[in-house]
Amino acid sequence: MNTTQLKRFAQDARIKLLEQVAAKLKFVNDADTSELRGKTDTLNKLKREINKHGEEAVIDKVAYTWFNRLVALRYMDANEYQPIGISVVSPRTTSNVSPEILSEAHRGNISPELKVDKSEVMSILNGTQPTNNPDNEVYRLLLVSACNHLSELFPFLFERIDDYTELLLPDDLTSPFSIVSDVYNGMSDEDCKEVEIIGWLYQFYISEKKDEVFASKSAVKKEDIPAATQLFTPRWIVEYMVQNTV
Repeated sequence: MNTTQLKRFAQDARIKLLEQVAAKLKFVNDADTSELRGKTDTLNKLKREINKHGEEAVIDKVAYTWFNRLVALRYMDANEYQPIGISVVSPRTTSNVSPEILSEAHRGNISPELKVDKSEVMSILNGTQPTNNPDNEVYRLLLVSACNHLSELFPFLFERIDDYTELLLPDDLTSPFSIVSDVYNGMSDEDCKEVEIIGWLYQFYISEKKDEVFASKSAVKKEDIPAATQLFTPRWIVEYMVQNTV
């Protein structure tokens, strides 16, 4: 497992997600669109979260939530663990560009297990329902639906996505520069054979935050305690401890 590459990927992904979630939050706060006007309850919940925890904490939470989800989905794709039988983040083959779930939607194949309006998806793809980026809009619907489907099957692993978390999902999901593309390219099939990859990525994701906390001269804030104390324990250390425990 190439931990050097994984560390670079996780740290870069954190920066990108924080920037994109912050930009999306600014848009949500400043814009006045018909879509947002129809999401009053979601916006009110988002405002309550910001008032309670602060804008920075909400951005950090949403960014990590999406990192966690995308990493888990990529791991499941690579190991053919997806319950719907279709990869959500990864293309069907290396010669394809789009995630398999989007490519299949273009063929009219949408898993009946996903709670998504198939007629809406097809209307967007065939242009009947115009959008600036049909593929991006459809993939957003499929991605959220896939995550929520997994929350029903594995609630201990996939918490259901809060409405405001979906609202702050980065805009770009399908270009070669998207966070989805970064996750696919940052986690090779070979690395995904190792279950430890999830633990390493968590530690690498919070590593810069941990360094900031340790460098600070002030008392550690409650929300910063996990970054300072939750470290991944590699398998060999666990095995050593077990084998040498009387």
